[in-house]
Amino acid sequence: MIPLSWYLILAAILFLLGLYGAMVRKNSIAILMGVELMLNAVNINILAFWHYHSQVNGAIEINGMVFAAIVVIAAAAEAAVALAIIISVFRNNKSIVAADMNTLKG
Repeated sequence: MIPLSWYLILAAILFLLGLYGAMVRKNSIAILMGVELMLNAVNINILAFWHYHSQVNGAIEINGMVFAAIVVIAAAAEAAVALAIIISVFRNNKSIVAADMNTLKG
């Protein structure tokens, strides 16, 4: 059985990579990918803690899976809205550089 600490280390590495990608990149798509990596790291933590908690208690509960499903649904909605905004900005400005999106004028 894989120890809980390995899952936590993997999630921390993913989260830090996503944070680095979201902070350093200028491209809006790359920033969105960094945010998605951070949400996946949260999902790994939720499922790892749920798995180890259910083994200790011995009861079959699906709370962790429900939380992970909610995070996945929220991430999908966030990605759809963000991509729609990025496409709209690209049509108007012909650029997806985040620094160029400083106004909401059409």
